Order: sequence, then C-alpha cells, then structure tokens
Amino acid sequence: MGTRIKKFSEVGIKDIEIVGGKNASLGEMYNQLMPKGVKVPNGFATTSAAFWEYLKENKIQAFIKKLLSQLDRKDYSNLQDIGQQARNLILLGKFSDAFITEITLAYKELCNGGLCAIAVRSSATAEDLPDASFAGQHDTFLNVSGEKPLLESIKKCFASLFTNRAIKYREDKGFEHHNIAISVGVQLMVRADKGCSGVGFTVEPESGFSNAILLSGVWGLGENIVQGTVNPDEFYLFKPFLSKDSYPIIQKKLGDKKLTMIYSETPDQSGTKNIKTLSQKQRQYVLSDKEIITLANWARIIEEHYQKPMDIEWAKDGISNALFITQARPETVHQTRNKNIFTEYKLVEKGKILSTGNAIGTKIGIGKARLLKSSKNIDKLDANTIIVTDTITPDWDPILKQVGGIITNKGGRTSHAAIVSRELGVPAIVGCENATHSIKNGTIITMSCAEGKTGYVYEGKAAYETTDIDFSTIKMPLTEAKMILADPENAFQMSFYPNNGVGLLRMEFIITHMVKVHPMALIHFNKIEDDTVKKEIEKITVTYPNKEDYFIDKLSQGIATIAAAFYPKEVILRLSDFKTNEYANLMGGADFEPKEGNPMLGLRGASRYYNPLYKEGFALECSAIKRVRETMGFTNIKVMVPFCRTVEEGEKVLAIMEENGLKRGENNLEVYVMVEVPSNVILAEEYADIFDGFSIGTNDLTQFTLGVDRDSELMGTLFDENDKAVKRMIETVIKSAQKTNTKIGLCGQAPSDFPEFASFLIQTGINSISFNPDALIKGISNMYKAEKNLNIVATYQ
Repeated sequence: MGTRIKKFSEVGIKDIEIVGGKNASLGEMYNQLMPKGVKVPNGFATTSAAFWEYLKENKIQAFIKKLLSQLDRKDYSNLQDIGQQARNLILLGKFSDAFITEITLAYKELCNGGLCAIAVRSSATAEDLPDASFAGQHDTFLNVSGEKPLLESIKKCFASLFTNRAIKYREDKGFEHHNIAISVGVQLMVRADKGCSGVGFTVEPESGFSNAILLSGVWGLGENIVQGTVNPDEFYLFKPFLSKDSYPIIQKKLGDKKLTMIYSETPDQSGTKNIKTLSQKQRQYVLSDKEIITLANWARIIEEHYQKPMDIEWAKDGISNALFITQARPETVHQTRNKNIFTEYKLVEKGKILSTGNAIGTKIGIGKARLLKSSKNIDKLDANTIIVTDTITPDWDPILKQVGGIITNKGGRTSHAAIVSRELGVPAIVGCENATHSIKNGTIITMSCAEGKTGYVYEGKAAYETTDIDFSTIKMPLTEAKMILADPENAFQMSFYPNNGVGLLRMEFIITHMVKVHPMALIHFNKIEDDTVKKEIEKITVTYPNKEDYFIDKLSQGIATIAAAFYPKEVILRLSDFKTNEYANLMGGADFEPKEGNPMLGLRGASRYYNPLYKEGFALECSAIKRVRETMGFTNIKVMVPFCRTVEEGEKVLAIMEENGLKRGENNLEVYVMVEVPSNVILAEEYADIFDGFSIGTNDLTQFTLGVDRDSELMGTLFDENDKAVKRMIETVIKSAQKTNTKIGLCGQAPSDFPEFASFLIQTGINSISFNPDALIKGISNMYKAEKNLNIVATYQ
C-alpha cells in the first residue's frame, strides 16, 4: 500500500514512528509470532504521514500549536477549554479524496469485499515506550461497520490526540505535543460480545514478581475490564511450569462480572452497550483451564520475543471459540524500578474497617475522603485528598496525580484505575463494592495496601512506620536464614527479601482466610445444625458440586502461591495446628469439635490426623498437598508434623499420610517434625529414624519446659526462651541431630530480638533460623555478626 496506509503484514516493531507503538506491536506479532501459534486479528493502519497530511491540508497545525502555547502549565485551569478547541479543529476538518479512496479499498480488502465489523484504535507515535504506557489516553471505537462510520471513527481517533488526559499525560512525561502523531489501527473485530475478553501481565503487577503471569477476564467486550466497570475473574500462572508436563495455574479468583458489553442493535450495527450478566454466567469462569494455559503460553512467547515484561489484551470469539491477542505493550512500572530498594510500610494501629478491596501497590495513605460521581468540575484536590468513587475511566487521569489515594467500588487489578495508580505511585484500593456507601464524604480515613493483596480502608488517622531497605547491601550468613510465612497474598513481595527459603509455612492462615470452612463441615454438610451457617457455606461453595473439592482447591492454591514465590527454594509446610477451640471458630466447626478444658494440651497437632473426629478432614489436607506437589509440580514443598508427642504417634501420622498418597521418600518427599515438647528432645535420635528433619518451635518448647502457659498474661515474666533450661533443651536436640546427621532449624523471634541468642544457636551448630518478615533483616544481621565473631566465615568483604 502507499504512504498513507500500511497492512499489518507490512509493519513491525521498528515502525513506531510510522504507525505508533500499538500498531507496530500488532504488526510485529502478526508477522513474527503467528508462526509460533499466537493468533492476532488481521488489519491495517493509517500512517503518521497521513495524520500530518490531514493537519496540513486543513491548515490547523499552526492553530493547535498556538492553542497549546497558551496552556496554564501550573494549575491547568484552562486544560478543558484548550483541549476542546483543539479537538474541534480536527473534527471539523475534511479528508482528501485520495485518503478516502485508500481507506475504502483497504477496508473492502480486509472484509473480503463486503461489510465487516472492525475495531478502530488510536496508536500514538510515542506510545508504549518503556517509561510511558499511554494506557487509555487515546480513543478506541468498537463494532464499527461500513466505510462512512470508519472514516468518522478515524477522525475521532485523530482528535483524541488532544483529549484533556492525553495533553496532561504528555506534559507530565515531557513529550513535545507537536512531535507526536496519531496512527489509527483498523482491526477485524473479534466477536467477544458473544464470548469473553480481558487483559494480562507477564509479571505479577503489584510486586513485579517475574515468574507469575496474571490474566483477567470478563464476559463480552473488554472495555468493562479496562474501565473497571466490573470485577473480573483472575488467574495466576507459574511461568516456569508452562513448558512442563504440570498444571501451572496456581490461583483462580471468581469475579462477579455483573455486566456484559455487547454490540448495540442500531441501524448501522455500530456501537456497544452493557447488559446485565445472567446469574449462571456470573458463577462461571470465563475461560477453561486449557484456554487459560493457552493464553499464558502466548503471553510467555510474546515476552520472550520482546525480551521485556508485557501488558497484553486478549479476546475470545464466541462464534468460532477462537482466542486472539488484540494488543501487546511493554509493562512500564516494574521494568524501570530498582527491585533491590524497597520501602516497607507497617501500620502501628488500626481503626474500624470501613471497606476492603484489591490493594494496588504496597503503600499506606491517609487523607480526607472526597466522594465523587464524575471527573468534571473538580477543584481543591491535593495530596491530602483520597478520591472515593464508583469507577475511574481515562477521563480522570489529569486529576489523579494531584491526589493521595484512589478507592473505587468496581474494578480489578488490571483495570485502568489500577494501571494508572501503579504508574503514578499512588495507592489505590479497587473493587470495594460498597466504598461510596460505607465511607462518608469529608471524613479522615487511612487506606492500607501494606497487608497483602487485600486493601483495607480504616476509619480515622492511623499511625504507621516506613523502613527503607536496600537488599543489595545485606550480607548473608553461611547458616541458612529462612522466613516464617502464612499469607499467600504477601508471598510474591516477600520473595524479594534475602532468604534461603521458607522454614515454616503456617497452613492455619490459609484455612482461616481462603477456605474459611471446617473440612468436616464440607464432608458431612448435612450434619450442620445451624441453617444460617449452611446457607453461608452453600453460597461460598456454589461453584463446587462436590464441597470437598472446594477445600482441596482453595488450600492447594494458597500453598502453591507461596511455593511458586520461592521456587526452587524449599518451603516447609506445617500441617494444620489449630486447637479444638480454634477449629470450632471455622464456619461449621462448632458441630464437629469437642469442648476441652485445656485445648493447649488437648486434641491438637499429630493426634488429630488419625483421630476419627478429624481423620477425614486430614485426608483433604493430604489431597491438597498431593495436588501441589504432584499435579502442579512444586516438589520444593516439604511437610512438617506439629506437636508430635511420641515416636509411635509419628509413625501413625506417616502411615496415614501414605494412605492418602503422601509417602515419605516418594517423589523426593521429605517429612519434618516440630520439636515442641520435652519428649521430642529426649528421644530425638529415635525421631530421627522416621523423620527427615527437625524444626524447633521455641514458643511451645519454652511453655512445656518451664510449665508456663504462653498465653497467660499473669505468667508473662516467667516465659523466657533465654532461660537456661530452654537453651539446654535446644542444645541437646541440636547435638542429637548432628549425631544422626539430621537437618535442624529453629523458628522464633528470639534470634532477632537477642543477638546473643543467635550467637548461641550458631555456635551450637544450628542449620537454619527462620524469622517473621518484620524480623528477618535484623535476624540476618545478628546471624552474620555472630558468624563473624565466631570466625565461622573465612573472609568478609
């Protein structure tokens, strides 16, 4: 074709100056990645030369330049007026006969001589650069059919170079307005109105964790997901396992998907509209597992081709059931960030929870809530303002840089609000559902994105601390420094901390926060006496015909997320260690737990797993672990048995694990035991015959050595891990482990609180010490200094 139009088959990534970043990327994928199986809808693009020709022929370039010279670059008080005038100048122009002829011919050729529906997308010649995404800055028109509507859409795309948000974005990024042109991509429309569509990132978007792919999806056209109109389905996949014979989906989250965008039924069959999604489809995932894995593989191929993290858009044709990639651009937040530098935010106090949603970023923001219905006529916004609204579209962009936080009812991690807030470094909580009702206008609120993937809005001003950490300056000891973790939501971020793996993964947190239901209540659902509880369980397990599958699915996803975050480092998973009163607090638990006078010494740990009261529930735990290790392939998971009172009890647990498909030694499965009661110390060598490793739990070992209730406020002064008797127990079991050549670690706070305790452990010969994340850096420092003082490390830099 000529200088005005280029087919996708004629352009590649080198042609950004000719067809813009978006169209250059489409051409690149069409030519280079289609042979690798990545499907891209065909199309063509108008060139930057066609845009400059349009401005010249209509004699409007000088007018626009003069208009922009009058822009108030301090307060942008006249931005709206100047933007409107610039757009009007373009919209009032006329296309040349030559341009009309070329567009008509190209459209007919694309449609095989007839009419067809197309997507018309703006693509700026400075777009999709490593430090500027231009996401949502320019206009897109879907379901355009016919030559006249196509030409009108192209003109509107030209005009969108001067939307208020695009002008402000270029100002913020330092781009010269008169150096940027608009190319318009004309692409065959995928019938996602009858199927589904969505977006994806080839890195985890909050932390930048490079081994995870996030895909999000909604029914119908993808604008609902970009605009944040609905809460989408979300799928996390482990990138290294995509090319292996394993199941790479580590997490699936069902969104409400309350609206579906479809084509409008207008005389010219153009335009779109939203309809309510059928309740049955709201409860279905938009993609099958096979389709999720296919898209993730395409995302991986795209990332490998471009050699950088990518942000993609995808669509599924509801008629042909074929999947397509409709856009791909560089991810702009994490590839420019120094991952060695991390600012840690930590709340010191918390007020009443007003709302929760998806946390975007890891910051904490405090300010005055400003409830808004639209982005128009807004003044007096500053860094102390937190916007609370239903949803945010690109029209909001010029004002978002002024505020201290963003809270929305709707939207997922890949909505426009989430993408822009990440780029601006502004904390956001999206998809809260009720924020505009539960938060009052003008009140002071604290928004916390520092507690994992869930963001919390608290009433009032809460105190918090920040700590700047440069991981590159931290010197690691020879003795392994591991982490104590419980929450999968924090796992990807925690993986950047210096560590030798996870020495203790507490299963209880995953059961409490992700599963929420007592396993026996799922197995014997009809035995639940409280109808309210039954209805609540029915509600959260509605997508699972077999309620037991719900427990296995949720637990395995939680475990797999942490296993993926630290892969291939070892993650030692402790089997459930609730006490009966804690199990009773789970949904449906009251009907299946006995009442004990002293649960601390009762039916807990190993004794539960073979007891008829819980044996069936333990089988579900084993099924979840087996799924993570064998189906998914995370053989870095090791299992640890807590509170094992006798060697015989340990043998019983190993036998029942084997009955449930977890045989010690098979598929490299290692089974550890906690050292928590004196019998573990006294018979350590016998325990070493049946277990692969020991982990000292200082809380319980101190409690039972000194006979002090660790939960008693009255006895607090006597509870001391530094007591001579406790240290003698620890020393004894370490020596026994060395004698039997058994790995031994310790989990606890003391080595970070007390440098002398860390020194004692290292001098005694401990193999590893595990810390809670907030104590890890200090703990590593204590270990390193202890080794240096003991001359364990030969050379220090």
